[in-house]
Amino acid sequence: MTLLQVKSLSHSFGGLKAVQGVSLSIQAGSLTALIGPNGAGKTTLFSLMSGFIKPDEGDIVFKGQTITGLAAFQCARLGLTRTFQIVQPFAAQTVRENICVGAYLNHPRLEDAMQLAEKVARQVGLSGVLDQAAAQLTVAGRKRLELARALATEPKLLLLDEVLAGLNPFEIQEMIPVIRGLVSAGVTVLMIEHVMQAVMSLAEYAWVLSQGQLIFEGTPANVSKDDKVIEAYLGQGMAQRMAQSVKGTDQ
Repeated sequence: MTLLQVKSLSHSFGGLKAVQGVSLSIQAGSLTALIGPNGAGKTTLFSLMSGFIKPDEGDIVFKGQTITGLAAFQCARLGLTRTFQIVQPFAAQTVRENICVGAYLNHPRLEDAMQLAEKVARQVGLSGVLDQAAAQLTVAGRKRLELARALATEPKLLLLDEVLAGLNPFEIQEMIPVIRGLVSAGVTVLMIEHVMQAVMSLAEYAWVLSQGQLIFEGTPANVSKDDKVIEAYLGQGMAQRMAQSVKGTDQ
């Protein structure tokens, strides 16, 4: 079943065309990725999809309902939630209180919000620090808290914006099963990620964005071999130079 459809979505900031005619569809129960070089427009696309920015053109359909132009809180109530690359927890509050902020969206009673916060904390590995101040968390802990706050809104579709950024290889390996577990728990996931090891391990399908436009889509294995993708990441002509270098070493 198609959960989300993005149809010819475009948005400009002044003269900068940040997103240009992007179309994609996400199937319920999938774990997919949106990748591309810095400045490609990935986060802007997430902001458009989740109601933080209104598109100049195009439509967004979620669960069969057009949500184009809806505010972020309205999208969240429908079950479409995002995280942010730069995490900003309420530092003076506890981890439990931070997670409750997300839980209050659908559970206004404190007791219900607290119960959900504990459940979500177990899901992301924060049970042991629920009463600790958010300011005392490590970078990895703050990333988990950002994920927990979003999960507490009980999303059907979760947009993860570089949830692995800033983590060391060991911390990344610890987070991969947490992300995979979200899908097992019934949450559809679309992730922006630069850690290709994680994309290859997690994603069933990937879209590649460059200069605001989709330039390729397919399985992560196919994406990683495409010359246009390599050039987008490494610069004009790099794919050809790499190919020539490989050819030279084979002779």
